[in-house]
Amino acid sequence: MIVGLGTAVAASACYGVGSVLQAVGSRRSAREEAAKQAARSGGTAQVTGYGGPSLSSTAKAAVTWEFIVGTLLDFVGFALGALAARLLPLFLSQTIISANLVITAVLGIKLLGIKLHRADWTSIGVVCGALVLLGIAAGPEGDGHSPRATHWWVLIVTFVVIVGGTVLVRFLGANGAIVAGLLSGLGFGGLGIGVRILDGVDPFDLGKLIADPALYAVLIGGIGGMYLHTIALQIGSVNGATAALVVGETVVPGAVGVLWLGDTSRAGLAWLAVLGFILAVSGAVAVAYFGKHDAQEPSATPDKSPEGTPSRT
Repeated sequence: MIVGLGTAVAASACYGVGSVLQAVGSRRSAREEAAKQAARSGGTAQVTGYGGPSLSSTAKAAVTWEFIVGTLLDFVGFALGALAARLLPLFLSQTIISANLVITAVLGIKLLGIKLHRADWTSIGVVCGALVLLGIAAGPEGDGHSPRATHWWVLIVTFVVIVGGTVLVRFLGANGAIVAGLLSGLGFGGLGIGVRILDGVDPFDLGKLIADPALYAVLIGGIGGMYLHTIALQIGSVNGATAALVVGETVVPGAVGVLWLGDTSRAGLAWLAVLGFILAVSGAVAVAYFGKHDAQEPSATPDKSPEGTPSRT
């Protein structure tokens, strides 16, 4: 349990620092691309017709040094989070990892110029207190064994969330930051569940590992979740997007772990686990709500034509 807790905390730190660095790189790249595109085409930013960043803009954001360092930290966080998901109940490991929003919010003050108000700090405090309650209440994790059909369902649902979410966010455009953050969290949630049920890990068997549909849920959820999170960071508040991600990657895996994978709380402390879980999610939602109004430069805002219609690229 102690090793699992330490691993989850380390993963949370990596994700938190990585998110802020990715936000810095994403926003700088988006501003530069918007300025270049406007200069070439007489005032048209590099966005979709719905006001969101184009695929090209998102791809270019991924090659800034800040984004690359942030992504490397995400990979380290992924490895540590995967280990934590094998060592702890999912409702505990995913919630601790999701506490990276606290690190994101605090670092954002310095690196992104975000000003946190009393409501923000109160919401963050609720999340931290909830994590303490969860840590006290958590019991042994389940064995992770599940029918093969469950592995297929995790893959199918993760695929639908990522592909459908990508299309939806493009249509929502500049208004889709919170949705993109939530969908990226669901993708990471699919990753956490997939890691937990993977065959061929202990003992290691490469053939079983490659043949397991859950492995591909892990890959799709990780890559797709990162892409959607990048979009969320480009078009919205880093605190709001990250908090929405927290809800997605916490609620579903936690419920799946309890209902189907045998995760439990300590005897007589189920109520405390439920209370901690509800407070953690509620606090994250509050951070998302208050954080969506952060005073930050928009990454790319489409100029209006004389008729008031966004220019399309």
